[in-house]
Amino acid sequence: MKKRVWVGLALAAVMAFSAGCSSSKVDYTISVSQYGEHPSLDATLEGFKAALKDAGLEDKKNIKIDYNSAQFEPSNSKTIAQKIANGKSDLALGIATNPALDLANTVTDRPVLFAAVTDPIEAGVVKQLQAPGGNVTGAADTNPDAIVQTMDFIAAEFPNVKTVGVIINEGEPNAVVMAKIAEEQLAKHGIKMTKKAIAKSAEVKQAADALVGKVDAIYITLDNEVVSGVSSIIEVANKNKIPFFSADRDSVEAGAFAAVGFKYYDHGYEVGQMAVEILKNGKKPGEMDVTVPQKLDFIINLKAAEAQGIEVTDKMKQYVKDQNNILQ
Repeated sequence: MKKRVWVGLALAAVMAFSAGCSSSKVDYTISVSQYGEHPSLDATLEGFKAALKDAGLEDKKNIKIDYNSAQFEPSNSKTIAQKIANGKSDLALGIATNPALDLANTVTDRPVLFAAVTDPIEAGVVKQLQAPGGNVTGAADTNPDAIVQTMDFIAAEFPNVKTVGVIINEGEPNAVVMAKIAEEQLAKHGIKMTKKAIAKSAEVKQAADALVGKVDAIYITLDNEVVSGVSSIIEVANKNKIPFFSADRDSVEAGAFAAVGFKYYDHGYEVGQMAVEILKNGKKPGEMDVTVPQKLDFIINLKAAEAQGIEVTDKMKQYVKDQNNILQ
């Protein structure tokens, strides 16, 4: 009798174990190459995961996300791309320009998506935005109108600004493209741009200090190395009462004064929806248009304004469509 009980218990345990294994079966593996960790890129990945989860694909349950960080080192990005190419994931995601380009050049046997890439055509990630062909598509993280609107805002509301300083890593194609757009738009208003180049985030503070006394405002693009050191720019801007403008919402939330931007979480979510279409519905990346942000809005930080000696007028506030984007 005891033997039958033990056999029954053992059988039940095996069945329970088997059921547990089947419930945690991995349907898809997604390889992610992210250029490094900072709020915008991290929010992009979180949005991507959220879209998957909303479609029933959850990490560590029925999908596996193999996350890799290049720690802002171009050589690491290339190594990661080769590792992913040698692996057997179902889809690859590159977050930021370097990982996106390296994956596009290296991974040819499966779908590749990208996010947080400013100009995917200029960078060489895709040849066109509409139905790009091949195995690569994704979402660009800038709309040139956002840069133009920011420069026009500076010209209209800050008449004393004659020179805008830009801290830039010229090794990042996205930063170069955005700075060029900003410079051209400022020139239309008779405002000059002064660039201070850096190669890594540790140099951001020194670059910001070097702009003091030479510029009337500071602007940064979607430049990964620079954004990683944004706290140093905020410190310098506050100490020296220099208006500080950025190209991303996260920097404004951290302490920059204003930006025309969007939420990177939403940006990542959009790319996650693309992944769902590919994995679950069989869509081909080459037939899916590359998207650009459409929900642009002014974001201003009143606390940052006070710290930087900016008097926020009612006219400035009228630029903001959603009052939730006037940060206290």
